[in-house]
Amino acid sequence: MTGIQSSAIDTTKVSFSAEVDLFVANPLLFPVLQQGARHMIELYDHFPRIARLVAAQQKWLLTQAAYALHLQRDPADPLSGITAARLLGVIAQTGLASRNTATAFLAELRAYKLVRDVAGSPSKRSRPLEPTETSHEAMTLWFRGQMRSLDLIDKGDRVARLEADPEIFCRAQPLAAKRLIADPAWREPPLSISCFVWTEYGGLILDDFIARIANVEPQDGHHWVEDLRFSELSSHYSLSRTHVRRLFARAEALGSLGWQERNGSRNRIWATASFVEDYKRWQSVKFCALQWAYNEAIRSIGTGRL
Repeated sequence: MTGIQSSAIDTTKVSFSAEVDLFVANPLLFPVLQQGARHMIELYDHFPRIARLVAAQQKWLLTQAAYALHLQRDPADPLSGITAARLLGVIAQTGLASRNTATAFLAELRAYKLVRDVAGSPSKRSRPLEPTETSHEAMTLWFRGQMRSLDLIDKGDRVARLEADPEIFCRAQPLAAKRLIADPAWREPPLSISCFVWTEYGGLILDDFIARIANVEPQDGHHWVEDLRFSELSSHYSLSRTHVRRLFARAEALGSLGWQERNGSRNRIWATASFVEDYKRWQSVKFCALQWAYNEAIRSIGTGRL
């Protein structure tokens, strides 16, 4: 299978500029992104430990890389699949994480019982790992949700085909992971977005915020959210109020969002049109990679190519 092996990574910047522009210009994009954000909140409610773990961009990318290694595992090679050395090889060319960070990440996955040792491995030193059933369910539901979003945008039938042939997921996920890890447009989002997603648990708060935006089209340059309360975010996502406040304070300092005083309380929050555009473009990069990977998977199944 075409994959994410470190020797095969192409770190050339992947622009997808024309395709990204088409996604961004599609009037259906933002409502679909809001539905996708609500789906991510549902996944958090079902898999809170996993969702909290991957709610920062670095760990999200590491998770995708690790799962791709698992899907590429050769049953005839007991040392293939997820190992610390292989994961380090994947990230070495991008500077995504340090050796210590990647090693600690795998240890965290093991501690939370999201990966386990591959049964019958002859080597205690390399310690090949595999996802547990919970991790597999979470990843497949995430991928299905992404295919659903693409279907809503172009009225496609990806979800139906995926349900009929799960091999599509097994072939597409490593391709998408490779593409996204190599593409700085996804790996390093605009500062308005990275101030959330490059912070622990920031992805959860960003999804929740996007899902709450009331007006798809900006009004006087603003998108509005009513009655967003830090206490509710803190309670729902088991985060400290200080952490939630800090995330919004960073975005406010950048000018991406702010509060309108009303009746002496700051209970109406706005986001700039440019913030929403940054989010739409960043997510469109992901959609382009997933669409390409899905199409490649379909072709490889049709031709019998691995």
